[in-house]
Amino acid sequence: QALLEESGGGSVQVGGSLTLSCEASGWRYTRKRMGWFRQAPGKEREAVAVIYSGSNSDIFYADSVKGRFTISLDNAKNAVYLQMNSLTLEDTATYSCAADDPPYTSNWDQDYGWPYWGQGTQVTVSS
Repeated sequence: QALLEESGGGSVQVGGSLTLSCEASGWRYTRKRMGWFRQAPGKEREAVAVIYSGSNSDIFYADSVKGRFTISLDNAKNAVYLQMNSLTLEDTATYSCAADDPPYTSNWDQDYGWPYWGQGTQVTVSS
């Protein structure tokens, strides 16, 4: 059973930066996808960024974070990171790490079909 542990959340002012980290233990696949989802109070959980392992290392971002967030994967550490720059008030949410291995049963931006989830880490952006 995979265990995903996130770290790096916190409070930051508008325009600031944070880096989230997520390490997976008890689960190791050469082929995998790992990603970040977020949920703000009163809103549905949404995909933020997803990365697929492999030679292509396909990466997907939500339109709202393109150009500001960068996802990366460290296969050796079985970890995924999310560098978040130019944070806005709308980025305030609980961010959760997710992991999956083939066969994938959902699109990158659909939260069902991801079997492994972290407990979530809070990101609060203030003015």
